[in-house]
Amino acid sequence: MRTATVRQITPVGKHFVAVTFAGEALADFVSASFDDHIKFIFNDDNGEQLRRDYTPRHFNQQTGELTIEFDLSHAGKAANWARTAQAGTESIIAGPRGSMIIPADFDWHLLIADGSGMPAIRRRLEELPASARALVISLVSDEADGVLSASAAQVSQQCVNNADALLAAVRALPLPAGEGFVWAAGELAVMQTLRQVLITEKQLPKELMRVAAYWKPEAAGFHENLED
Repeated sequence: MRTATVRQITPVGKHFVAVTFAGEALADFVSASFDDHIKFIFNDDNGEQLRRDYTPRHFNQQTGELTIEFDLSHAGKAANWARTAQAGTESIIAGPRGSMIIPADFDWHLLIADGSGMPAIRRRLEELPASARALVISLVSDEADGVLSASAAQVSQQCVNNADALLAAVRALPLPAGEGFVWAAGELAVMQTLRQVLITEKQLPKELMRVAAYWKPEAAGFHENLED
């Protein structure tokens, strides 16, 4: 576990903030994949210590600074922490524990997420090379929250504002030729349905997808990789 201190807070889109942490304990931090998760450990308003999973959005090896993006559109306790955080606020960072490395040399990458997965998509796009092609489908209440990071890859994006529209967009999407990989993250029930659409309707091999539930209603700190 690493104690880290807030150094900077920057708005991202309409409802996100990027919180940058610093501290000597981060000097040996390593995150090898955009699919990684760290445990963000913080105290709520009552002094209770809580843990939540977050994507390591960016780590600057030269400065030893770690950035995490928080979605403020929901009333969770981690979001409440981020709303009131300021330079000098301390928290604890643990992990990541292991990484799933998804090669960048697929013919195409389909990236699907609601707000909970947008930080990972933004990181993935930054890391893809110019030879890559990425198709992004974002489920966001405001298109500003679907903002993408600069990418050398060829990127196209659709923004939708509800789960039915997300599934319809996936069903209607003509997949490019060649071998691709699908990465998706969001609410449990939506991701379960999406995975079945990818397997049964789009006839994609299970080994060429990573579908994860980053949250479910009324369950704090939920995370599950969907597999058979």
